[in-house]
Amino acid sequence: MADVAMRVENLVKRFGPVVALDGVSFEVPYATVFGLLGPNGAGKTTAVRVLTTIIAPDSGHAEVTGHDVVHDADAVRLSIGLAGQSAAVDENLTGRENLRLIGRLSQMPSQRIAPRADELLERFELVGAADRPVRTYSGGMRRRLDVAASLVHRPPVLFLDEPTTGLDLKSRGELWNMIRELVNTGTTVLLTTQYLEEADRLANQIAVIDRGKVIAEGTPGQLKSRLGATIIEFGYGDARQQARRASELLAQRLPGHAESDGSTVRITSDDGSRVVVDALRSLDTEGLAPVTIAVREPSLDDVFLALTGHRAEQDDGNTAQRGSS
Repeated sequence: MADVAMRVENLVKRFGPVVALDGVSFEVPYATVFGLLGPNGAGKTTAVRVLTTIIAPDSGHAEVTGHDVVHDADAVRLSIGLAGQSAAVDENLTGRENLRLIGRLSQMPSQRIAPRADELLERFELVGAADRPVRTYSGGMRRRLDVAASLVHRPPVLFLDEPTTGLDLKSRGELWNMIRELVNTGTTVLLTTQYLEEADRLANQIAVIDRGKVIAEGTPGQLKSRLGATIIEFGYGDARQQARRASELLAQRLPGHAESDGSTVRITSDDGSRVVVDALRSLDTEGLAPVTIAVREPSLDDVFLALTGHRAEQDDGNTAQRGSS
């Protein structure tokens, strides 16, 4: 058994002229959540497909629980669970029937299948809906059942590919709590997401991936510390032109990094209180007083914007790559 749950070295994967993975490397310790963070088209899902043996890399090396994903694919499949971007359960079967079917397909001993299905239905708070067809489930219930299905054979490693996409805030929070419980009981989770808050709350370690490359890696705290201690935001309502002029003015007159993002001017600084006072004086003298002012700590959204020039939730427009995001 390897000393880490996953080891990825210089993975490359091309789809025709599109380079979906361009030398991706990272390691995932056991019993942690590792977040692959990036926009649509970044390469996150392609990385998951390689690690779960669905596709083979063009070059590079990857191991899951010590098994090579190309040369020992069967052993890898026995040690992993996968919940993809869309539910893999049969909507015409009940929740209980779905879990029992997965148990049979996983070649579990027949006497263990029913108790395991019942255990997961209780753990994921689906007992009340266990004997209803899945087509009657809400979106959050389907996602919980999908994650439960990936755990029927008790895999030590779980891949969650954008598991909360399309869920409301309540359902998302419920799934986050379940992921934390899984890790507390020893499961290793690789989570792909384009939601900054999700990565910040769940991940022990994060790799920021953009256009097939890992462009930053560290804990959420380490990544946020790169930007300095304070983020100052001046809002200009719908006046984008004013915001742009204010950004240009502040970039010339103040230390720190000033930029406009639509109708908001954002400054990163290690000396927030002084910068706020100096910025307001400069803006007032030029008739560019803001409508709103906010002072806060950096977020992963700020990190991603600084690293890539766009937000993680923002589609990068690379339609050729969307199918292998």
